[in-house]
Amino acid sequence: MEAYKNDFIDFMLDCGVLKFGTFTLKSGRISPFFMNAGGYETGRQLRKLGEFYARAIHDQYGDDFDVLFGPAYKGIPLAVVTAEAYYDLFGKEIRYCSDRKEEKDHGADKGSFLGTKLKDGDRVVMIEDVTTSGKSMEETVPKVRNAADVVIKGLMVSLDRSEKGKSEVGALTEVAETYGFPTAAIVSMPEVASSLKERNLLDEETLQRIRDYYAQYGAADRSFDF
Repeated sequence: MEAYKNDFIDFMLDCGVLKFGTFTLKSGRISPFFMNAGGYETGRQLRKLGEFYARAIHDQYGDDFDVLFGPAYKGIPLAVVTAEAYYDLFGKEIRYCSDRKEEKDHGADKGSFLGTKLKDGDRVVMIEDVTTSGKSMEETVPKVRNAADVVIKGLMVSLDRSEKGKSEVGALTEVAETYGFPTAAIVSMPEVASSLKERNLLDEETLQRIRDYYAQYGAADRSFDF
């Protein structure tokens, strides 16, 4: 596993964004872990988060894109800090764009989007916090594709929960199959469990609860060898 993935796991834990316990998800599933990207609160944390996203996007998609699109609301700061980090780390200007939940009908920036205006030919990387069901893409992808004749190069999320989506495969796989662009994560939850196990940072009881969870909800196209 790439070194920055271990660093990102530690970063999530240090920021209190990734927690272990008993959590009821929107889906009704009872999960032994929970990730809340809203827990990144300080300038230092957000700057570091942008660097992790930028490195993962660079590794996965290279420099062959023009715009980072972050769906409202959590995707807005993600797109901003990652665009900044991408310039600092790789020296390339990337524009950012986000959608509005409510269209603005006045001012110079009225319309459905924040940031840059999408143009025909733009190559777009979409950025989100965590994908469990892929539901947000049902709203976001049509908005982006209807705004201009763009090419969506891929989606990057911070954590792949590696759970079944609407079918037996994971939500990221479903997004890729439905919309025709690749998907990736900085790190997956099985990678998190494996890393923490190898470094003796997670007790056996918690590890077993995670194994039991995936025995019930694990995506058929993911590996849970930890």
